[in-house]
Amino acid sequence: QVQFVESGGGLVQPGGSLRLSCAASGSISSIYAMAWYRRAPGSQRELVARVLNGGSANYADSVKGRFTISRDNAKNTVYLRMNSLKTEDTAVYYCNADPPVYSVNAKGDYWGQGTQVTVSS
Repeated sequence: QVQFVESGGGLVQPGGSLRLSCAASGSISSIYAMAWYRRAPGSQRELVARVLNGGSANYADSVKGRFTISRDNAKNTVYLRMNSLKTEDTAVYYCNADPPVYSVNAKGDYWGQGTQVTVSS
């Protein structure tokens, strides 16, 4: 069972930047699509960006042009560079496969702790 540890979040002013990192406990080379998700206060979890093994990526319309997802299979790590941050980007950000990894023990999708991103003046 692969696990993900997200890091890099924090408090940033509007217009600022952050780079999130996702360290996987196992190999991600066999995972076709890795992704970043987020859950804003009072909202459902949503997919923000995904990246395929070949490096191609796509993004939610709300972040397109501002966020960049990348992966380093040799390091079992996925990154999310966030520029021009807006207050609307405030959320807990999670890393996972797309579709998410299923946890037999939890009888549902596996999610790590995530990393909090707060955009505020």
